[in-house]
Amino acid sequence: MTYDSAVQALFALGHELAGGQPRKFDLDHMRVLARALGDPQARFKSVLVAGTNGKGSTSATLASILSAAGHKTGLYTSPHLVRVNERMRVNGVSIADEQFASLFARVNAVAEAEVKRGALPHMPSFFEVLTAIGFQHFADCNVEITVLEVGMGGRLDATNIVEPILSVITDVSLDHQQYLGNTVTEIAREKAGILRKNGILVTLPQHPEANDAIGKVAMGLGVRGVSAVQYVPNVSPSAQPLKAVDSMGRSSPYKALDALRPARHQIGEFLRARYFLEVMGEEILLEPPLIGRHQLRNIALAVAAAEELGRLGFPVTAQQISDGVRDTHWPGRFQFVPGPGADFILDVAHNPAGAWALRSALSEQFLSEEDASPPSLTMIFGGMRDKTLGEMAEMLFPLADRVVLTHAHSPRAASIEELRKACESALPDKVFSAESVDEALSVAQKETPGKGLIVVAGSVYLVGEAVKRLQEG
Repeated sequence: MTYDSAVQALFALGHELAGGQPRKFDLDHMRVLARALGDPQARFKSVLVAGTNGKGSTSATLASILSAAGHKTGLYTSPHLVRVNERMRVNGVSIADEQFASLFARVNAVAEAEVKRGALPHMPSFFEVLTAIGFQHFADCNVEITVLEVGMGGRLDATNIVEPILSVITDVSLDHQQYLGNTVTEIAREKAGILRKNGILVTLPQHPEANDAIGKVAMGLGVRGVSAVQYVPNVSPSAQPLKAVDSMGRSSPYKALDALRPARHQIGEFLRARYFLEVMGEEILLEPPLIGRHQLRNIALAVAAAEELGRLGFPVTAQQISDGVRDTHWPGRFQFVPGPGADFILDVAHNPAGAWALRSALSEQFLSEEDASPPSLTMIFGGMRDKTLGEMAEMLFPLADRVVLTHAHSPRAASIEELRKACESALPDKVFSAESVDEALSVAQKETPGKGLIVVAGSVYLVGEAVKRLQEG
């Protein structure tokens, strides 16, 4: 079996969220499949990371820190941007095509046997099979610890059959209401399903309803809470000066994130956070590659989790935390791609909270008071029909001079007509339609001035197709 045939067969299993009636999630099915494989997830330690936004960035940063500390570390994330095997990595390296194809054949054969003998009522889903492949890959590679990003929710997610030594919950907001509940409280309870009796939770104060729901579940289980607050730099306008460094590494005081302000709007030059932080009694310099103030919360969670893991048998030094943060690779998050004319920003903002974070980052980078002539901005937008597209459009479209509506190659993607209807009240005067991401990129490049900016957002799948197209040239 080849990689391509394995991927084709994988998608044929059916995606849990691909229209129709919601699939009934049942962890017992995942446990049956894992048991038939020999419970590979029991052969390494695990960290579970749940949340609505930021869980991927937090997972990637934490895995990078653990790798920098010399621990053989697995990272399981979803969804992928370009290729399915991006979802499972060991010390930053994705599973090889041949390994992926071989493991799919193995997992699929085991699943078929379990269905035949009646242990499973039907074949596992797309995500269940992928999770089983990930578990088996990490076990085969003899990883010491794996950081597992929860796919959706937490309580019934396929990743939740592991026994985590540490749980992390990032910011919770409304998303996937059809499956998780219609309020922040209901969704937070689902996220809190990754907690274990007498376990450890790393989190941050957030929406009051989420705080209350998570807190009640944690207290009921006797969970020890670890707050990452001390690792979040104060970025409010009235904040006391933070210690920052200039380009020569010299310490100097600046308010908020005005630590470094390079010449921007050059190729890849942005206002980036660089700040000193006291960790484990040492002062270290953090230089996160991820852009946006919202990322500081994700980084703080990763730092707090890494420090806690040091007490659980995975020693990490303060300098290794600095190195791991700096070396984090997590594309599709305010990712800059230079163009022959206009440049690109690619961001997987796919719900209102993500859209707001993108709007804030764009405003900070390109629309500050110092920018007398902000770049002409084109927004390529498309999303899944189960998302609150109108709310996202109201946040993002006011920044744009023109909008190109399009859709990714996904059965869940909203059509052009659905996008127009959902986003009608926010549409600017100049609106274009494109029936593919390739066409949308071409239209945007044609309509955007040479020194302008093209922002691609609204769906992970949309951004993934754009990344692939731009990589191919």
